[in-house]
Amino acid sequence: MNRPRLDLHLRLSQPIGTVRATALRRGLTRVAAGEPVQYVLGEWDFRGLTLTVDRRALIPRPETELLVDLVLGAQALWRQEQPQVVDVGTGSGCIALSLAQERPQARITAVDTSAAALELARENATRCGLADRVTFHEESGCGTFQAGSIDAIVSNPPYIASGVVPTLDRWIYEHEPLAALDGGPDGLTCIRAITRDAAMVLKQGGWLFYEIGDDQGPAVRELLESHGFADVRIGHDWAGQVRFATARMRGL
Repeated sequence: MNRPRLDLHLRLSQPIGTVRATALRRGLTRVAAGEPVQYVLGEWDFRGLTLTVDRRALIPRPETELLVDLVLGAQALWRQEQPQVVDVGTGSGCIALSLAQERPQARITAVDTSAAALELARENATRCGLADRVTFHEESGCGTFQAGSIDAIVSNPPYIASGVVPTLDRWIYEHEPLAALDGGPDGLTCIRAITRDAAMVLKQGGWLFYEIGDDQGPAVRELLESHGFADVRIGHDWAGQVRFATARMRGL
């Protein structure tokens, strides 16, 4: 009906017509069969942005909004005139586009190994009027950037152990892209690779922000510290579960 959700109670007596009723029944059938409602609707809101969502990328989740909050909370980062920020594994583009929207002075680069996901992210950049604020690259990790050139790296990487992936809820396992979920035997394969690259391309004092699994706090802390990162902090989501890791590149 193209109305905000809270307005619907004012229109309960308004007929929706045969076409809309048929579309609603089709959508309900898909949801009942286990398809995520976000994919059925074809769009979802993330930090005030309405994004196209489909099987090319993971569905944007509330926990990832908190990851963006952590990046925005790094006040020293945003005191720079044009901070260089890289979103590794951008997927739908939700992180990169949120940062571009809320910190227009930043130079945002979004990378992903999936050409299909990058296509979706570009579509969302255009949809949100942010296409001129984000640069997109198809590549693995962030190791191709010049050494010591990046101010911050943020990533919601695949972090679920391979053996756990098949046990996920069916609406996740059967519909969302498995490559964006499977983090290798212990869930840390991508985090190790990004951390190794980040240690080379971040400036001294540069920031690294991760979304991680709820059982990965100690392992990620050890990994970051062994690669020269300091001020390592493990954060929690709204449910009190370990969900984030932040650190800064130690200076000489």
